[in-house]
Amino acid sequence: MSDDYGYGFEDDSPNEVDGSGGDDGADASRDGGRGPERTFAAIPPAQGRGFATSWWGRAWLQALEDTALDGQQLKQGRQLARKGGVGAVSVRPGRITAMVRDRDGTAHRSDVLLQQLGAGAWDRFLDMAVDRAGHIAALLDREMPPHLVEDAAGAGVELLPGIGDLEPECTCGAWDHCPHSGALCYQVARLLDEDPFVLLLMRGRDERRLLDELQVRSAARAVRPGDGEEGGDTGDAEREVRGVPAGEAFAAAGTLPPLPAPPSAPDAPGLGPSLDTETPPAPGVDPAALEVLAADSAVRAHRMLQDALAPGHEEQPLPVELTPQQDAVRLAADARPDARIGARLAAGAGRPSADLDAAVRAWRYGGVAALAVLDEEWTPGPEDLGRGRARLGEAWEAGERPALRGGGRARWTVAGADLQLRLDRDGRWWPYRKERGRWVPAGPADDDPAGALAGAEDGSADGTSGVGVAV
Repeated sequence: MSDDYGYGFEDDSPNEVDGSGGDDGADASRDGGRGPERTFAAIPPAQGRGFATSWWGRAWLQALEDTALDGQQLKQGRQLARKGGVGAVSVRPGRITAMVRDRDGTAHRSDVLLQQLGAGAWDRFLDMAVDRAGHIAALLDREMPPHLVEDAAGAGVELLPGIGDLEPECTCGAWDHCPHSGALCYQVARLLDEDPFVLLLMRGRDERRLLDELQVRSAARAVRPGDGEEGGDTGDAEREVRGVPAGEAFAAAGTLPPLPAPPSAPDAPGLGPSLDTETPPAPGVDPAALEVLAADSAVRAHRMLQDALAPGHEEQPLPVELTPQQDAVRLAADARPDARIGARLAAGAGRPSADLDAAVRAWRYGGVAALAVLDEEWTPGPEDLGRGRARLGEAWEAGERPALRGGGRARWTVAGADLQLRLDRDGRWWPYRKERGRWVPAGPADDDPAGALAGAEDGSADGTSGVGVAV
């Protein structure tokens, strides 16, 4: 017989884990070693259900039913299995074994032999599996999809038994499948439903060894020296990067389990680490600044997660990429740092420390757009200026409009009050208030100039207190 298949032969040696490192199959079995073994406790009776629900479990039973010469014997075997007559099932390479009790309680030891795959067949199976990521994923999910079996058969490896492959042995003396071996096979079909590695163990490989060999071969296939390289420094060798064919990736979709539901977003950002330790920092490292950056990273990650989970997120425009100066203002607005860190952020923003507060207020009211209104002085063209004046005229009832002074720029100051309206390039109005001789943002933008002035906030707190201003 070739090295591709071999029968398992029984002896009375104790259970051993195959550690020989040699070829398993015919030679290993004839040496008397039993190899790796799994024992499954007796399964409760199958009440009102079939013995196999998976296609490979049904294929196992089909091989049994096609092999047995006496259908009446198999019928009795099904009844014994259904009534719980099969005890613990031992599975090892080439053989399954169990004690089966007749209706009168008489126990018989029943065995069913299945050819093992030899070393050559296993090599072909492993080479085939590592070439297709979907096959490995299916095995890890304890599935045996038809295309895995078909591809194995294409490589000359028959995983599932066929007609005549299940050879019975029983102490009852029957030479064909008897009720006891039949009951054992029906019970094994239920085991195969749960774990196809049971079949692979019968064929000669236990789960751990098989997965280890797949991992080793996958790693070797992922990075391979170029052709013609013998010895030398493999780091300089040309390497071949292997991908997954699109057809294989598509086929794997039916064997992979669904992704778990995404976890719910936390209610608040996580707390940043405290770097106030007894260990002195490395030269040039500012622990307080690092704490600010860590806390800011947590806040930004939380905000990004909430935005990503919000309905319609995929339809929103991409966020504007900030300049380093704008990001320094954003960090100061979000982190509320102490004076020392604030001075560093002001330098990063290219502003005097006294001007950083106004920039922070602008950011909190409207981000990049509000910063542009704070920093830029632009003169509207005749059409923009005309539309702005018309909008101002429409915003108040007759006689209620405050006196506004404009100098041709996009800024109108309320006469007799420290309030100002600024028009941005998108036609929105921003309220400003004069504090200590400087104009600072006083509220968010509004399409209505009267609404912008009415919503101007008292800047005595931090520029966002929300106290209205009557005009």
